[in-house]
This record gives sequence, structure tokens and C-alpha cells, in this order.
Amino acid sequence: MNRTLYTLLFHLGLPLVAIRLWLRARKAPAYAKRIGERFALNLPVMQPGGIWVHAVSVGESIAAAPMIRALLKRYPQLPITVTCMTPTGSERIRALFADEPRIQHCYLPYDLPWAAARFLDRVQPILAVIMETELWPNHIHQCAKRGIPVALANARLSARSAKGYARFAKLTRPMLEEMSLIAVQTEAEAQRFRELGARLECVEVTGSIKFDLSIDPQLVVKARALREHWQAQARPVWIAASTHEGEDSIVLAAHRQLRVSYPDALLILVPRHPERFNAVFELCQREGFATVRRSSGDAVTPLTQVMLGDTMGELLFLYALADSAFVGGSLVPNGGHNLLEPAALGLPVLSGPHLFNFLDIAALLRDAGALLEVEDAQGLALAVQRLFELPQDAHRMAEAGLKVMQANQGALQRLLNALGRLLPP
Repeated sequence: MNRTLYTLLFHLGLPLVAIRLWLRARKAPAYAKRIGERFALNLPVMQPGGIWVHAVSVGESIAAAPMIRALLKRYPQLPITVTCMTPTGSERIRALFADEPRIQHCYLPYDLPWAAARFLDRVQPILAVIMETELWPNHIHQCAKRGIPVALANARLSARSAKGYARFAKLTRPMLEEMSLIAVQTEAEAQRFRELGARLECVEVTGSIKFDLSIDPQLVVKARALREHWQAQARPVWIAASTHEGEDSIVLAAHRQLRVSYPDALLILVPRHPERFNAVFELCQREGFATVRRSSGDAVTPLTQVMLGDTMGELLFLYALADSAFVGGSLVPNGGHNLLEPAALGLPVLSGPHLFNFLDIAALLRDAGALLEVEDAQGLALAVQRLFELPQDAHRMAEAGLKVMQANQGALQRLLNALGRLLPP
């Protein structure tokens, strides 16, 4: 398949795109809003020039935030346009940069030549930065036509994804050849990009910027104060974060088993997607747990068994409230989520076995003794119980996680230096 055929198929598939938006809007009404932006229509007023950063959803937005802040500081004269594809990503971007007037935001238009051209004519970036592996042939080609360098930042490419791209070599190779920088996390990923057709001089191993996460000390102070307000300093508290459909019932079953030995144990349960908040709250109630919603503002009391984290932008703070952390998307075959956020807060980290999106990070944490993997509710309950009963083991895991973080930092600086070489003096 070449780019012309891809574009034709994309146009033919637009009715399916509309149906998908409609189905998503039934669960998350925000998908029915700002549809014009997805076709580069009704875009907000934009200051032209500057840097365009694309982060597809919440995870990429959070990962991109330190890079964007560093770019704001390095280039005080430039506006930065941040795009995404999802309402939750949009909310996250607006919350992260609410106090920064140089940040501009809209949805990224669909990968149609005329939509990509209209978007670029409005924004007129001098550099495009795409987070991780969100490769869109028409957007990249339209940038190349205008002489706009395109960088892939914090890039990931699994062996499985590389095989998928290799099946469409006539589409993939020209697209990669048009890119100016592919800043990858590991040498194995660098080799996969080279084999797919990326120019050798454009592929650079910079590491994962997720290791450069910095924690605001005030976050920990506020979390400690809130636990005191809950009278929960001595209570065993654990968090299950970024859970997906099918995981919440497993987590609640683990919590029920845990409360046999620790009747005062408190679970902070944080679903990954806001459209699931109500359903998970109802599940907690059906399962008989005394549950408080974080969004309600109600205080956790000694009788509270579960706190539902149903707010946006508070995940790090909710992690800071806990003694140990389970990271979701891993008991179901979703590929896992960022294991480094709880590690950066000095928490022992637990996950399920499905970590194919974070294989290298998981291996580093596992080899250091900072990660425990479990298979089911019983395994999760036993792992959390062990950490409650053996605080020295919990402390050892936490210290190991912090050492992994420190040993792998520096990717952000290497990435910024590489991006700087693409910008005019």
C-alpha cells in the first residue's frame, strides 16, 4: 500500500470514523464536541510559528509535559501548539498548562492531505514533535513539503509493531525517510526503525524521558496532611491505578481477601478512563464496599473501605497517599501503564503480567527487585499483604525503584539537544 491508496481508503472509511465517534460519544459525550477540529475546521485562534507537539492521549501528554516545559524555557519567544486525539488528553493538556499563555491547543485533524494542509497553514510550525509512535503519513508528508522538520520523540517500536509496519513498506519507508529525527528509547528500537527505512543519521538513542519525572516535594507534604485529616496514618493504604474494564472486579476481590487479615485496609481505586467512573462506583457499591468518591469532596473516615479516584490530573497525588501501588492495564492484555510514576514516589510497584508496552522499563524494575508481578486476585492480595507485613521488603523495593529512576535519567536533556539542532539559530 502506498500513500495514495492509503488516502483513498481513509476517505472511504470516513463513515466508519463517524460511527466510531458516535459510539464513543454515547459513553463519553465529549467525543461529540469540537468535531470540526478533527477536519481542521473551526480551529481556535492560533499564533503562527513556534513548535508543534502531538501527544495522542493522556499518557503521552503527561510524558511530554517536562519536555514542553523545558522547550518553553529554552525558547521564550516561541508559542507551542499541543495537539491530541482524545477528550481526556485534551483535559489533561489544559490542566497541565492552564497558567501558560504560550501554549495553544486543539485536536489533531484526521490524517487527510487537505485537513493536514489546512492545519499546517494555520499553525505554521518551524518544528513538529510527535510523541512516542503516532505516525501519520499525510501529516508527515505535508510537513516535508513545507520544509518543516519532523521529530519522533521518546519513540517506541515493539517487534510486533515493526512487523505490522513492514507489511506496508511502500507506505512506511517513504514516511520514515521524510523524518528528520527519530529519538528512540533503546538500541533495539533504533535497529527496528533502521530496518524499516529510517535514514541512519536521523536515528538516535536518547533513552526514555519518563525516567526524568520530577516530583514536587509539596505533593508529598499535602498527601501526608490529607492522610492525617483522614486519621489514616496507621491504616494500611494501597492504590490500584489506571485500571481497565475487567480489572476492577479482580482488584476488589483482592481487597476483600486482604481485609480478612487487615480489616482497616483502605483501597484507592483509580479507573483509567473517566467514562467508567460511574460504572466502577456502582460496582464498588454492589460488592458491598463503603465507597467515597474523591470528586464528592467527602472525607475518608475510618469506616471507608474504598476511595474512588474519579478526578482528572491527580494521579501522582493519589499515588502519594498510598503505601504500595498496583499499576493497571496489566491484568488484562492491554500492555500496562507507566510503572515509573509510583517508583518515583518511592512506592513498591505491583503489576499484572501484560506489560508489552513497557517491556524494557518493566525488565529494569524487575531485575532491580522493584517490581512484583501477579496473575490474579489471590496473587495481588498476597503481594499487598506481604508488603504490609514486611515493611523492610517494601522499603527495599522502593529504594530499588528510586535507584533505577536515578540511573536512567538524562534522556530529556539528550532529546532537547537533538531537537535544538533542528531549529534555526
